[in-house]
Amino acid sequence: MDLLKNHPDYDVEITNDVSESSIKSKIVDCDGVSIRTAILSGQIIDEAKRLKIISRHGVGYDNIDLSKAKAKDIRIAITANANAVTVAEHVMFMLLNISKRKGMYDKTVKSGKFSDRNKLPKTIELCNKNILIAGFGRIGQALIKRCLGFEMNVYAFDPFVNKEKIETLGGKKVEDLKVAVKTMDAISLHIPLNENTKNLIDYELLKTMKKNCIIINAARGGIVNEIDLNRALDENLIFGAGLDVFEIEPPEDNNPLLKNDKVFLSPHAASYTEECMIRMGKETIQNIIDFFDKKLDKSKIVKL
Repeated sequence: MDLLKNHPDYDVEITNDVSESSIKSKIVDCDGVSIRTAILSGQIIDEAKRLKIISRHGVGYDNIDLSKAKAKDIRIAITANANAVTVAEHVMFMLLNISKRKGMYDKTVKSGKFSDRNKLPKTIELCNKNILIAGFGRIGQALIKRCLGFEMNVYAFDPFVNKEKIETLGGKKVEDLKVAVKTMDAISLHIPLNENTKNLIDYELLKTMKKNCIIINAARGGIVNEIDLNRALDENLIFGAGLDVFEIEPPEDNNPLLKNDKVFLSPHAASYTEECMIRMGKETIQNIIDFFDKKLDKSKIVKL
């Protein structure tokens, strides 16, 4: 808001009512829109007669009708620089909690049933383990530094990043994700949700993984088939999972993963540090200002 105050030629309205009818009524005369989790459907975008830029508070954009935005020549910008470190730290937080069975240890100690050390939950080390980073953008590149700090062997899958870039940062490029997962001890997902990645991690793929494999999804719900994941955990096909995102948010009460001890959950909060929220807020608005000043970094614009 302070950024906008320095631009008196901007008229600003904040709305907490993100229903379709409310946004439709307000978007008609807007030149720019900043959104967080609100949905901009095709019907809403149709109502926007002057809209030129949608600035997303975050890096995902599956809550925007991309085809409609493209048809109306509306640019979509993301906060590309704000949350990489924060999400990477959150992935390490999940990896450590799962590998050391933090939740299970809590229950063991609180129950007083920890006199027999042979019955303690099995834990594993991260050192010398293989981790696959699926999606090697800014978050993946921030994550590899932290994984290397734990002496992990890092592999990266990203069709859009060349081998030299990955190797320069200390990783090894893999060409086929479905083949690579078979030898991994951990998999961290940082890819968008689209028709090609929907249910990418399903039961058939989970069956091919190592029994000590840990899966982390801090990208988008729906990339991992939740029913299949729960089944794989119950059948001890993999070691554990960390989910920051869900196919339906908030997850429904009958989602079996909510009661599975082998899953470490967080409520789509991987970027929720005080520092990151400030950076994202500033970058979201600065992207709109830069767009109209014709100096928005092209790397922040989504290719439609």
